[in-house]
Amino acid sequence: MKDFLVIGAGSAGCVLAAELARRGAGSVAVLEAGPSERHPLVSMPFGLVWLMGGTRDWRYKSARLSHAGGRQINIPRGKMVGGSGSINSMVWFRGRKSDFDNWDISGWSFADVEHAFEAVEARLQPTRMQGAHPLAEGLAPMLGSNRDAVPTPEYESAGVLAHNMLHTRRHSAADAYLRPSGVEVVTGVEVDRLVWDGDHAVGVLLVDGTEIRARKGVVLCAGSLATPAILMRSGVGPQDDLNQHDIDTRVDAPEIGQNLHDHPGVGLHFEGAGTGYGLEPRQWLSWAVAPWRYYNGNGGRLASPTCEGGAFFNARGTGAMPDVQSHFIPFHLDSRGKRYGLKSGYFADVCVCRPKSRGQLRLTSKDPKAAPFIDLGLLSDPRDLDTLVAGLTRLRALLALADFGSRRGREVHPGVDTTGDALREHVRNSVGTAYHPVGTVRLGGPVSNRLAVHGTRGLWVADASVMPQVTSANTNAPSMMIGWKGAKYISEDAA
Repeated sequence: MKDFLVIGAGSAGCVLAAELARRGAGSVAVLEAGPSERHPLVSMPFGLVWLMGGTRDWRYKSARLSHAGGRQINIPRGKMVGGSGSINSMVWFRGRKSDFDNWDISGWSFADVEHAFEAVEARLQPTRMQGAHPLAEGLAPMLGSNRDAVPTPEYESAGVLAHNMLHTRRHSAADAYLRPSGVEVVTGVEVDRLVWDGDHAVGVLLVDGTEIRARKGVVLCAGSLATPAILMRSGVGPQDDLNQHDIDTRVDAPEIGQNLHDHPGVGLHFEGAGTGYGLEPRQWLSWAVAPWRYYNGNGGRLASPTCEGGAFFNARGTGAMPDVQSHFIPFHLDSRGKRYGLKSGYFADVCVCRPKSRGQLRLTSKDPKAAPFIDLGLLSDPRDLDTLVAGLTRLRALLALADFGSRRGREVHPGVDTTGDALREHVRNSVGTAYHPVGTVRLGGPVSNRLAVHGTRGLWVADASVMPQVTSANTNAPSMMIGWKGAKYISEDAA
């Protein structure tokens, strides 16, 4: 029996488990539903193209988007050690300093979390990408305020991004924290629900009926979708919903599963011979030698995390702080969703940094194999739609200022003639997300500022689900920060 069980070996869970061990809080076991991350496609940055939608992805689907064409969209989530940090594009941003101040939670202002970020970055060593495509290098003149520096959500800026890569390989929280720690990691074990002794969480019940106990408690690090589902199956959640599924309520917590949100985004697709990476015939030889080049340490296109560049800007160009982020991918992406096309091109999107729309997650059954009802609530607040339309319009103008030279392509989707009401309709029918779901077990709501679940003992949550509002950029770095802070609080409070 271990002192702590950490449920989920994602970015937050890897950091938290390793830090609990480093701090001498007690013995730790990490339970992960998926397999090991020790697979060549995981370490290869470009491997995410094949991993997303595969067996190492939970492959969630949203409910139909009532404000966005009634569509269902895919919600990739990593199902292996490293979690979504093993299938993401490794983009590294803390977010805006004001993001944390605006949470208005004691212990979570930027001054409070800065040291945690510094500690994580000392391990991960994120750096500006080396060997970026010329198109990504050509982004800086769009805004011109940061030269060769990495763009930042603190002000309008564009250029090549920083990533948590090391020597052209993925360098995730599993690599930097979990594996070096020596903490026990058990893969292929999926948690059904918590085991209780009164109000004390003393272990977990796996879907195969196995019970695993802990002396000091359980930390849920399963992410913004799985963490609230485990809590609800364990009787911690909205009583009315739990009653519908014949689940006895231990703690009536109406906010669990609420406040679900993500960065909504819509992109522009460009094509043209000799532009970005693609399967046009002139690039076939380069693709053929790409594996040899990569495995001999020479980088190349397989060392690309796909999202190489980006920008932050104000959608309406008012001079106010950035309210949208753009991810730039110098690869041909088929606008119809086909994986392969014999063309060359590139892609740039616009995502709302601080969306107003909110959704919810609910159980559909107490059976852990039943997928939850995931309503992302995209565009339920019309202000997000307005920002996306304005952002796409300005992105077109900014891309015209980029130094693309002879590599400049033609916008093929939705096309430069799509403006006004037609562009609004396009956004409704095309909006997706940046794969940054957060908020379902928020700080200041179901969990305390020290990550303890209200109404229970020996139970904590430390993952992106605790964010009251999503940060203004990619959420991988903030998730690791939450894991680091969680280990500090838990080691103190469980002593």
